[in-house]
Amino acid sequence: MLSVLSRPLISLRVCGSFRKATLAMADALAKIPDVEIDPEGTFKYILVRVKVKDGDVHKDIVRGTKSAEYHNHIFEKVNPAMEALGMECKCLGGGKIEHKTQEKKIRVFGESTAFGKADHAVSVEKLKTVFSDYEITWSDDKK
Repeated sequence: MLSVLSRPLISLRVCGSFRKATLAMADALAKIPDVEIDPEGTFKYILVRVKVKDGDVHKDIVRGTKSAEYHNHIFEKVNPAMEALGMECKCLGGGKIEHKTQEKKIRVFGESTAFGKADHAVSVEKLKTVFSDYEITWSDDKK
């Protein structure tokens, strides 16, 4: 009888440890910035789903830079950085961002040859969380 009673206690301990680890990973996920883009210019961007490894908790992030010749160059920097935090990444698509700091305007458009077109509406919502005082628009235009 004692061994039967002790089994649930062990399960509870394992479950409690797993829950703490999951909460810690969710907290780590929350600390990842939603947006990291260059402060000025027109450049490529990607929309990335970052997920806790072996978990369901995820968030979408926007990354863009003039230094990337191709969209996959951005992903090649983001993916290892997220893996180092215990996360998994999937690129949901890409496009371009035109960022005009002086005018406080951002325009999202275009698509990635490698990853397809990102859902620009989702990208814009992410951008609005960081650039709340900007006029942010998007279109399916390629230019």
